[in-house]
Amino acid sequence: MTAPTSDLKIDSPLPLPSVQDRSRRLFFDDYRGASVSVVVPVHNEEEAIARLIQQIIAVLKALGRPWEVVIVDDGSTDQTLKRVEPFEVKVVVHPYNIGNGAAVKTGIRHACGEIILMMDGDGQHDPADIPKLVAQIGPYDMVVGARSSGSQNAHRMVANQGYNFFASYVANFPVRDLTSGFRAVKAGVLKRFTYLLPNTFSYPTTLTLSLLRAGHSLRYEPIVAAERKSKSKIRPMQDGLRFLLIIFKIATFFAPLKIFLPFSLMFLAFGASNYAYTYVTMHRLTNMSVLCFIASFLFFLLGLISEQIAQLRFDRSEEEQ
Repeated sequence: MTAPTSDLKIDSPLPLPSVQDRSRRLFFDDYRGASVSVVVPVHNEEEAIARLIQQIIAVLKALGRPWEVVIVDDGSTDQTLKRVEPFEVKVVVHPYNIGNGAAVKTGIRHACGEIILMMDGDGQHDPADIPKLVAQIGPYDMVVGARSSGSQNAHRMVANQGYNFFASYVANFPVRDLTSGFRAVKAGVLKRFTYLLPNTFSYPTTLTLSLLRAGHSLRYEPIVAAERKSKSKIRPMQDGLRFLLIIFKIATFFAPLKIFLPFSLMFLAFGASNYAYTYVTMHRLTNMSVLCFIASFLFFLLGLISEQIAQLRFDRSEEEQ
């Protein structure tokens, strides 16, 4: 079901901006009165969702700007939908469980605001942090709530630090919280990259790397994430490997040389080391050294070709906007 499907609510004297006003504001990156859509994907969150919606609505009413709440139910089998019914929010329902990322994409497609804020439906994210994320939109294209170390258990903190380190290398930017799902983004920017987002929990990883590699600005705001109200649906091993695969995928999509050049240098070093050893001991160049040199050259050429393809694809996407 979808209810209601009307335009954004306005609890302040600010009218919805005209097309002319919106264009002028976007040109100067002035989002001080921009409308806000809060997208909340949920799956079997009957314990937390009602209180969360109450808190979100209270915070949005105090912002003094147009707003809406979009709840996307990803095939819940408990009483989640019944808990949502009393509230005047936009509800979109998947017929079955497709995935957290798929629910987020559905919410983005149904959102009408100029700023789209995404947050988890399990009660971890504090709606009171919404204003400080939204306030930074304008100078920044995306603002992410970076969880403190005390908000995560030891195993997850170590894993996330590893992801952050590798993502920082790929993006040439200090990534502080790659997997945080609490973020506000300019709608025009976000919808350009929606097609890249996977259907799984790794959508924050894809979104962060995609925006950074495309040259958009990012800011991190410190937040404290509360303990989940329900059992975590993330599987550490399987989803952890998927996060790494997503990082490699986005790296080869936007910055192929970041992946291919290290392999080229590795084979070059192996070949040079093997040649030095065999020259000293046998005074000859072995087939292994030649193979390593050829592999190094091929990886380098593959990286250059992939870099050109990535640039052509990016230029074409820019022309289409």
